[in-house]
Amino acid sequence: MSKKAVILLSGGLDSITVLAHAKQQGYHCYALSFEYGQRHNAELEAARNIAKHYQVIEHKIIRIDLGSIGGSALTDDHIAVPQTPQQGIPVTYVPARNTIFLSFALGWAEVLQAHDIFIGVNAVDYSGYPDCRPEFIKAFQDLANLATKATVEGQQITIHTPLINLSKADIIKQGLALGVDYRHTVSCYSADPQGRACGQCDACRLRAAGFKNLGLEDPTRYQ
Repeated sequence: MSKKAVILLSGGLDSITVLAHAKQQGYHCYALSFEYGQRHNAELEAARNIAKHYQVIEHKIIRIDLGSIGGSALTDDHIAVPQTPQQGIPVTYVPARNTIFLSFALGWAEVLQAHDIFIGVNAVDYSGYPDCRPEFIKAFQDLANLATKATVEGQQITIHTPLINLSKADIIKQGLALGVDYRHTVSCYSADPQGRACGQCDACRLRAAGFKNLGLEDPTRYQ
């Protein structure tokens, strides 16, 4: 059987690097994105273009309404996106987002008879989200290998997190070595309809610092 993998593709810097890595590793890639009630769709347009550029076998965009439960600055217009660093877990954390995304990826992987799922979580240069930690990934992989018909019948699901222990600079360095063009990615929490970044939110600050630490020009388009 061919080596299939489901790649969670947000349209941002980390997820394009993961997709490029999976392709380089010889996987036949199926990309999965979500319209989940986030503030803007610029990242989804980026994800569409990235999936097309990398010639994934199929790209699904699934609509789920996390805005209906709220609780995050990314899904509730009444909660402002912070423009300065915050203490603790910031209000941009979306409750249970990666658990939900990985659950959809697991379901699709079972349908595809794929044994591998890739996600671009990072626990070094990140905002402190609890669902980006190695402990969470291990727990979800344990769950995945109990939860499906395929795993009960002897297959194993592996959740790949190739970026989890890398700094943002190291992620960018790896991506550039794989030929990634970061100009076409959107990481900003408050990007405008053209995909231009605010330059102030956590995602923008971490991204800009990564390029700066490498001594490289930041290719991000800013408002």
